[in-house]
Amino acid sequence: MPMEMGVPDRGRRAWHDGLVRRRVAVGLLAGAGLAILGIVFVVLPGVVVDHDLGGASVTAQDRLKAVNDVRTTLLQVVGGLVVLFGAYATWRQLRVSQDGLRATQEGYVTDRFSRAVDQLGSDKLDVRIGGLHALWRIAEQSARDREAIISIQAAYLRTHLPWPPAGPASPAADVPINDIAPLETRAADAQVALTALGVLCQHREQSWVNLSITDLRRADCDGLWFPEVNFDRACMEAAGLYHADLTQASLVSVNLRHADLTTAVLRRARCILADLRAAKLVETDLRDADFTETDLREANLRKADAHGAVFHRADLRMADLRGTDLSTANLVEARLTGALASEHTRWPTDFDHTAAGVVDTDDPGPEPSPLLQPPGMTRQAPPLRSTS
Repeated sequence: MPMEMGVPDRGRRAWHDGLVRRRVAVGLLAGAGLAILGIVFVVLPGVVVDHDLGGASVTAQDRLKAVNDVRTTLLQVVGGLVVLFGAYATWRQLRVSQDGLRATQEGYVTDRFSRAVDQLGSDKLDVRIGGLHALWRIAEQSARDREAIISIQAAYLRTHLPWPPAGPASPAADVPINDIAPLETRAADAQVALTALGVLCQHREQSWVNLSITDLRRADCDGLWFPEVNFDRACMEAAGLYHADLTQASLVSVNLRHADLTTAVLRRARCILADLRAAKLVETDLRDADFTETDLREANLRKADAHGAVFHRADLRMADLRGTDLSTANLVEARLTGALASEHTRWPTDFDHTAAGVVDTDDPGPEPSPLLQPPGMTRQAPPLRSTS
C-alpha cells in the first residue's frame, strides 16, 4: 500500500518541481530583460554622447539634452522593432489561421466528394442526379478535384449508356430514331452527367476524355465543349450539337446520322469512317478535319468552312454544298453525284464539279434563325433516301 501511494506523490513532486523551474526561468528572463533595458536607456546614451563629444567641454544642461535626444532615438528604434515584431506575429497568426481554414475546407470538400460519389450508386434516379450535381459544383469550386470528377462523369456515361444498348431500360439498337425519346427524358441522370462534362471540359488540363462506344442518341449537347474528346464508335444519331466545340475530337466510326451540328466547331477533328448521313452542318467550322471514307450522303453543309478538310473517298452524294468553301479541300476520289452547289460554292483549282456529277442550283439565301426551329434532338428525322 505505501508503495502504491508513493507513485502519485512522486508525480506531484515532479510536476511541482517543473512548475518552479519554469517560474524561475521566466523570472530570470524578465530580470535579464529589465537589465538590458536599463543598460540601453540609462548607461548607453551617456556613453554615446561622451564618445561623440570626444572630451570636449559642454555644460551639464547641453549634455543632458544630448543624452535625452539619444534616449528618444533609441526609444523610437525599440518602438519600431516592437511594431515590426507585432506585424510579423500577426502575419504568422494569419498564415496559421489560413492554413487551418484551408485544411478545414479541404476536409469539407473531401466529405462532400465522398458523399456525392456514394449517391451515384443509388437505385433512385433523383439521388443519382443530386450526386452528379454535387460533383459538378465541387469541380467548379475545386480545381484540384476537377480532373477526377471529369473522369468519374465520363466513366458514369460509359457504364450507364453502353453501345450497343444493354438492359431492358435502353431502347434497342434497331429502334427507329423517331421512336426514341430525347436522352434527358429516357435517362435524365446521364444527360446531367453529359452536360456537366461538356461545361467542365472547357477548362480541363488532361488531354483526352473517353466517351467511346456510348449510346448518346438524341442527346442534348448544344453549346457544350468537347475538345479532344474520344467519341469513337459512339452512337450520336439525331443528337443536338448546335454550336458545340468538337475541336480535335476523335469521331472515328461514330454514328451522327440526322445530328444537328449547325455552327459547331469540328476543326482538326478525326471523322474517319463516320456516318453523317442527313447530318446538319450549316455554317460549321470543318477546317483541317479528316472525313476520309465518311458517309455524308444527304448531309447539309451549306456555307460550311472546309478549308484544308480531307474528303478522300468520302461519299457526298446528294449533299447540299451551296455556299460551302471547298477551295483547299482534298476531294480525291470523293463521290459527288447529285450534290447541290451554287454560285457561292468554292471549289479547288482545276476541279471540274460538273464532271463529278454536281448539280448547280440557286443559292438558298440567309439561313433561318435557330430560335425558329425545334431543337436538334427533338425534331423528327425525315426518312433517308440513301439506305445502302
